[in-house]
Amino acid sequence: MNVEVRLIDPLDALHSVREQAAFRVGLVVPQSGPLGLTGPSALDGALLAAHEVNAGGGVLGRPLELVLVDGGGAPDPVAAEVRRLLDAGALDALAGCHTSDVHRAVETVAAGRVAYVYTPPHEGGTRLPGVLCTGIDPARQLGPSMSDLTTRHRIARWALIGNDYIWPRSVHRAAEGLAARAGARVVLERRIPFGSVRAELEPLLDALRAARADALLLSLIGRDLVDFNRALRRSGLDRKLVRLSGALEENGLLALGGDDTGTLYAAMPSFATLAEERRQSLAERHRALCGPWAPVLDAYAVGLYEGLHLLAGLAALGSLAPDGLLAAAGRLLHREGAVRAPIHLARAEGLGFAVLSR
Repeated sequence: MNVEVRLIDPLDALHSVREQAAFRVGLVVPQSGPLGLTGPSALDGALLAAHEVNAGGGVLGRPLELVLVDGGGAPDPVAAEVRRLLDAGALDALAGCHTSDVHRAVETVAAGRVAYVYTPPHEGGTRLPGVLCTGIDPARQLGPSMSDLTTRHRIARWALIGNDYIWPRSVHRAAEGLAARAGARVVLERRIPFGSVRAELEPLLDALRAARADALLLSLIGRDLVDFNRALRRSGLDRKLVRLSGALEENGLLALGGDDTGTLYAAMPSFATLAEERRQSLAERHRALCGPWAPVLDAYAVGLYEGLHLLAGLAALGSLAPDGLLAAAGRLLHREGAVRAPIHLARAEGLGFAVLSR
């Protein structure tokens, strides 16, 4: 099956003649960096959404095109790339799935200029005009999970280990209160720079042993999350600790090689059983478009797929004005009867997931 969407390089978007009829979305997704392993899946999710929009007639008859910006770099260079595209009039809107520090930098250059839909779980707080977050904040993402796990496994002592940027900081602040409300306490908190987990492994493992934690909340992301879970397996701590992650997604689980402890949990929106018709249908359409060897659509990809459909729907209604974006999105979702899938608490079992609550 042919993909009915143009994927454009930023240099081409800046210097080639633009087809005036096209509706161009800057697609900011990691092709490198901390979340690079999620990039192929996220790109497939975006291509599938854009293909479906174009197969359905486009945005008021205009073909939807994607300008791919590597969102895996440091925040300032990524934001500078987006600024150049906006200054050149090369973009009509933005959609992104990347780390929250990149998001905050992109937000400053996009706010008030174009609609910008940001789809992963996020750190919470307010947003500038024209920025729409479709993900979830730490308290809502982790509250049910931490409460349920604390009771289920009789947890008294939580440890918190994450990367050192805005999202894990917010996660750890929320986790302190969530643990206390569940009758537990935090006995260890560490934040590690991107790419430094391998160098810090032994001190981290020693600190976990010394803290005598019962459970571990992981806000590491991407390759760092995979490396740390592998180290826990080698050390045997994976069988002594209940583990909960707000960033473990399907490709990360595959890179880890699955889990057979029964105590690795993930709170991500796309983890669902294969029996769910909506996810089955999405996977089948993805395979038909991209082939049987395409990367699995992970949590980030599903969020981006939904975000692009929302953006296209708003554009079709002429509702992309930055000041009214949030209200317009609410009206559109209400009109279509759309209800976002609930957050699932899922347990890793081999290479699959079993939904345990909500």
